[in-house]
Amino acid sequence: MYISKTTIRVRYGETDRMGFLYHAHYANYYEVGRTECIRQLGLTYKAIEEAGVLMPVTDLQMKFLLPARYDELITVITTIPVIPEWRMVVQAELKNEKEEVINKAEVKLAFLDAIHHKICRAPEALVQKLAPFY
Repeated sequence: MYISKTTIRVRYGETDRMGFLYHAHYANYYEVGRTECIRQLGLTYKAIEEAGVLMPVTDLQMKFLLPARYDELITVITTIPVIPEWRMVVQAELKNEKEEVINKAEVKLAFLDAIHHKICRAPEALVQKLAPFY
C-alpha cells in the first residue's frame, strides 16, 4: 500500500458564507493529493500524459464529516491500496489541524490511450514505482 501526505491551506475564495470550505472544492483537494502522490513517487501526471496515457476520473464518492474552515491547514492523505492494472483506486481523507478526519473519499480512475481514447494498462513506470510498497 502506498500512502502520501500533502498539505493545503483553505483559502478565503474557496469558502462559503459560513467560512467553510465550499463542498465543490473538496474534489480539487483530492486532485492535488493525487497529483502530489504521483510526484512523491518520482513521476508526474504531465510525464504520464506525455507518454500517451490519460487518467480520467470515472467515479468519486465522498463522505462529509466535519467542515474545513477558512485558513485551516488541511492534510490530504492519499492511499493507493493496490497496484493498478487497468484502473486505479485511490482512497483519501482530509484531516484538519486537530488531526480530525473531516472528509473521506474513494476515487476511481481509468487509464486511457491518449490517441485512441481506449482503456489501456497502467503505465509501466507507475507500476514499477509502486511495486516496492506492496
